[in-house]
Amino acid sequence: MSTITAASAPSRPAIALDANGADRGPAEVAAAAARAAQAGARVILFGPAEELRPAPAGVEVVDAPVSIAKAADPARAVRAHPEASIVQAAQAVAQGRAAALVCAGATGAALAAGLFHIRRAQGIHRPALALPIPVPGRPLPVVLIDVGANADARAEHLVQFAFMGAAFATHVLGIPRPRVALLANGSERERGSALVLASSERLRERAQSSAGLPFTFAENVEGDSLFAGAVDVAVCDGFTGNVALKVAEGVADRLMGALRDAALSSARGRLGGALLRPQLLALRSELDAEAQGGAYLLGLRAPIVIAHGRFSQVGLAAAVARAEAAVREDVCGRTHGALAAAEALRRHPAEAGAAQAQGAEEAAASATPSLSAPSVIREAR
Repeated sequence: MSTITAASAPSRPAIALDANGADRGPAEVAAAAARAAQAGARVILFGPAEELRPAPAGVEVVDAPVSIAKAADPARAVRAHPEASIVQAAQAVAQGRAAALVCAGATGAALAAGLFHIRRAQGIHRPALALPIPVPGRPLPVVLIDVGANADARAEHLVQFAFMGAAFATHVLGIPRPRVALLANGSERERGSALVLASSERLRERAQSSAGLPFTFAENVEGDSLFAGAVDVAVCDGFTGNVALKVAEGVADRLMGALRDAALSSARGRLGGALLRPQLLALRSELDAEAQGGAYLLGLRAPIVIAHGRFSQVGLAAAVARAEAAVREDVCGRTHGALAAAEALRRHPAEAGAAQAQGAEEAAASATPSLSAPSVIREAR
């Protein structure tokens, strides 16, 4: 391993950035690192040095050409390839050389590397990806959790995701008592999958207990109401959340494309487009996924931000900024503290019994490798 170091500003936390895994290649990630450094960030860039030179000011390049972004079994790949860029980046966070990790795509590899090296926070069942999604006309985003870390989940996982999402909404977004709902196929209490029904029952029982809930449990929310201001946090398993997210992104992209095509289709359309240009540009900016930077992987001891694999240098630089903000605002510590205060952390493994171990084995067996890697939960214990 070799490094190429340029001058940096020691007053800001260093962010470990994995250059492998992005759809546009390591050079685009290097451009993002340069953009972030120009804004004052300190970046440690892990990837093939030949494609990352010269090192921009504020960026340290660590030669790590091996990529496991497309590995079919991320947990096995993390163990077999300690020289891989995502593994070295996670180790840098674990060792205190960096304060947070950013990568593009490769959710399974990031989850596995995070679990093995950064480690889960005490009392967390499973980490979950939380994404604040902007809603046009609304001052605050809707938090969707989980958007891809756990293809399969159990009721106790969704219950903890609800607490994690609520803590994030309170301590990061500033919503004193967020409205939290389960994403389902109907707003009625009796609607939903077996997982949704079991999770809903547990949350209602908790709401009626002496411990209560630090948020308002709004039962179920349907997909068509997700962005209508009905809730602040929507909770689901990672498969459902990832599908919902991709559908929303696709509709938004197609809608903006259709508006552009209509505005250019005739002289009258071009005139109308010119008149509406400021409003349309503002709407596009609100809906721009790259401007948001990526999703937070909650439940670990240090922040990981996972950007979309197709992001350009603009979105990847925004992901670095989001990771810096997560460190500055102590997202991990504050959300974990809120879960502890609400008594929402899992019991000590010795108290939890064999049922938890059996459940972890079942989750590993039913994992969807292309979306996430729940099997690493078992292997990282």
